[in-house]
Amino acid sequence: MNADRVYELGKLYCDRGDYQLALPNLIEAADAYLSEKNFEMYLKSAQQILRIYAEREEYERLAAYKEKLQDTVIRENIQLNSRVYYVFGIAAVYKGQIENGLEYFKIALEHALKVDQKEDICNAILGIAICYRHQRKFEEALKEIYNLNIFMQFIENADLKSLVLSANANILFELKKYDQALDLYWQAYEVTKSAKKLNGSLSIIGNIGMCLFELGQKDAAKIYFDLFLKSMDPVNSKKMLSHLSKYLESYRSGTKDVFDISFDFDNHMVKEKQLGTIDFKNQFILLDLLKLFISKQGEVFSKEYLVEHIWKQEYDPAVHDNKIYVTIKRLRKMIEPDYDRPKYIFRSKNGYFLNKSIKVSEQIAQEGRIS
Repeated sequence: MNADRVYELGKLYCDRGDYQLALPNLIEAADAYLSEKNFEMYLKSAQQILRIYAEREEYERLAAYKEKLQDTVIRENIQLNSRVYYVFGIAAVYKGQIENGLEYFKIALEHALKVDQKEDICNAILGIAICYRHQRKFEEALKEIYNLNIFMQFIENADLKSLVLSANANILFELKKYDQALDLYWQAYEVTKSAKKLNGSLSIIGNIGMCLFELGQKDAAKIYFDLFLKSMDPVNSKKMLSHLSKYLESYRSGTKDVFDISFDFDNHMVKEKQLGTIDFKNQFILLDLLKLFISKQGEVFSKEYLVEHIWKQEYDPAVHDNKIYVTIKRLRKMIEPDYDRPKYIFRSKNGYFLNKSIKVSEQIAQEGRIS
């Protein structure tokens, strides 16, 4: 079997997440390419091998292979081009050496720009963006993604397109822009699904579950976590499992943080999962407004309805519109963990409503229902 066929077989197994079968094929391909002096394909094979060691969290083997790779580059007098520095950058990032990885990617970009090799340019910029994200330099990371999207217009590469979308989504996720991140994860999923990249699709499914979890859609998140756990191989998906560990632990515990928000109207107390206990004291308007929202969770209440049932007055836009706005703002500041990104009280075209996806303490909520 020639090197190309062995490489394609190894990459096919890799895309399926079957690293046990992928690894010997890719190592065989790398050795064959090296003997043929086909250094470009040797480096591509090496890149896949490093990825497998990282995904399996076999960091000693990763370090050993990186050293072997560096020795080979020197011994074989392989030209230090963009691809070489890019693979060195990947190895450094996989080992958690972000500063070193960033330097390698910047050098890779310089080399790629000199010869106007679009795909190598994109790979290098992607690496830089990922490093900035790890350093929590999110503004710089997003600038690199913007630059990357310009070059991506000239490239038809499903793997790269999916990686770019996922990298962008990862940055937005860490900025807590979960809705935007979710949209990009779905776009990445469509790309991997069309390209039949099972392992990539599975990784994205886990990220979609995280987004839904953060958006308060716990039941929907459970579906995606279930799918991820049933489909993944725990030996070959250690890195992804570590990435999801916090969410999976909460998901598996079942009894911990069952409710997003619990109400005790008799004592004017509210307990929010992240904020803890919130004392409404004598703020009866806010408490009555909250009672109304949970009485019919998900139903939109118009401004007219709110004025008639909370303030017991006839609605007058000049008088009440600002009062409603200020009152909703006060309520949000009390119960929303992140006021700028509310997850409980939403506004629609016709009024306000309580997010239907959140879990309310049913027993207490029942006691406080308004007829």
